[in-house]
Amino acid sequence: MTKTLFIGLDGCTFTVLDQMTRDLPGEGLTMPFMKSVMERGVRARLRSTPNPLTPPAWCSIMTGKNPGEHGVFDFIRAEDKGGEVFWTLYDARDIDTETIWSICSRKNRSVAALNFPLTAPAPEELKGSIVPGFIPAKHLRRNTHPRELFERIKTQIPGFDPRELAWDFDKEKQAMESLSADETAKWVRYHLPREEQWFKVAEFILGNDAPELMAVMFDGTDKIQHQAWPWLDQALLPSNPQGHDKQMREVCLEYFHNLDGYIEKLVTMAGPDTQVFFASDHGFTASTFVLRINAYLEDMGYLAWAHSDGSDQAIRREASDFANLDWSKTTAYCRTPSSNGIHIRVAEKPGDPGIRPEDYTRFRDQLIVDLLALKDPDTGEQVIVEVLKREEWFPGKHMLRACDLTLVLRDHGFVSIKNLRPVVAQRPHAAGTHHPDGIFMAVGPGIPAAGEVGLRQIVDVAPTLLYSLGVSVPSDFEGVVPGTFFSPEWMAAHPVKKGAKTRASGRRALDQEMDAGEKQQIIEQLQMLGYME
Repeated sequence: MTKTLFIGLDGCTFTVLDQMTRDLPGEGLTMPFMKSVMERGVRARLRSTPNPLTPPAWCSIMTGKNPGEHGVFDFIRAEDKGGEVFWTLYDARDIDTETIWSICSRKNRSVAALNFPLTAPAPEELKGSIVPGFIPAKHLRRNTHPRELFERIKTQIPGFDPRELAWDFDKEKQAMESLSADETAKWVRYHLPREEQWFKVAEFILGNDAPELMAVMFDGTDKIQHQAWPWLDQALLPSNPQGHDKQMREVCLEYFHNLDGYIEKLVTMAGPDTQVFFASDHGFTASTFVLRINAYLEDMGYLAWAHSDGSDQAIRREASDFANLDWSKTTAYCRTPSSNGIHIRVAEKPGDPGIRPEDYTRFRDQLIVDLLALKDPDTGEQVIVEVLKREEWFPGKHMLRACDLTLVLRDHGFVSIKNLRPVVAQRPHAAGTHHPDGIFMAVGPGIPAAGEVGLRQIVDVAPTLLYSLGVSVPSDFEGVVPGTFFSPEWMAAHPVKKGAKTRASGRRALDQEMDAGEKQQIIEQLQMLGYME
């Protein structure tokens, strides 16, 4: 019997959710079921990881720990070897702590986790099902757990197509090449069958296996908001949209209406005795300018671009996804737009590139001063409003893998790492970008109709789900069970139990790595969403 249902909504924000659950003039009520959920339950803004980004944030939801402890900071894991920087994509082996899926399995609770990033490969001892997200379609069968689940899904779900669960890169690139109303609407519409496929998989597992913890993540919310924010943010939408604006608004409303139906069916299937939770990894807002951070660092004398000799290798490097730098003359730089962070290069031994170890604190303090001094030439406003030191914001055994400094921009946008000018450029149109505050909601037995309560932290989701299942909360979790999410009577009858610390992750190797072409497809997806260039 399903005791706890967890529905992840990637990038979901109350900015959009609140309008979708209101009866708007000329549009009506787009998400009637979610409206009833919000009236019957409790909600809170959920503060994301310091850099509100998909991989570290979902890992914090799955582990109850900050990135400094679980070890995932970005889409890309890079190693600075002095004369060169090497990179690869993060995967499940990089999560250096137990996830709630493993904890539940140890406690003899069955689980199902669908479409969550960095869940492949599944632990061999997992009690339940995992169908991972963020992997190519050809790897889906191999990384579905248990192995026979994929065949069950394939043969018993009418119209099941594993290619629709993964990204169709050709469609997305084609849509980016055309900005016509028809093609842009088709791109948004492409996510409708993807979301339906994930719903069908969740419906199948919930109906046939009834795991005690049923968890599914819908990611179209994030993808649509990245590309269609001007038609979702009412502050940007024309008062009487026509033509392209009207078409885009309608297809966005169609997506959220369909999503509402999927959620209603899953909640109804789970039954009235199930506690239901919703969370997002971050929120969304409008980005209005571009900060070319490496160009600024060059102006301030912290880095030098590599000289191109016109060779094929030099041309490939200039066209690559990472800054093409002269490492012998670079002391501070940004690796990826998604990191929003600065890495300081410290020499391991005399003569190596980078600053001397004893100069680190002084160097970093001056770098912070220089970063905060940057002003928008058009408005005079501060561009970087906060600079986060890694030891203060990413404490833990993996702190040294974090960026030395993480930047918070005035509009919460992602930086650019391109060698372009001007350093600060206004966008011709506002673009969707991540906001640090996502959503956290609950409804069901023992959960009060309390409306909005105080801000929660992203690490609070994991202990809340374990508590709902009656599982003790590991003593080394950083998050806590929010008392405001449960009635006093429920908590008196079900006190929070503290348990032993989490166990070592013990991740096994992937059966087969992604090849270079598949990795490049993932990179292209990240480029399309603005995480890379």
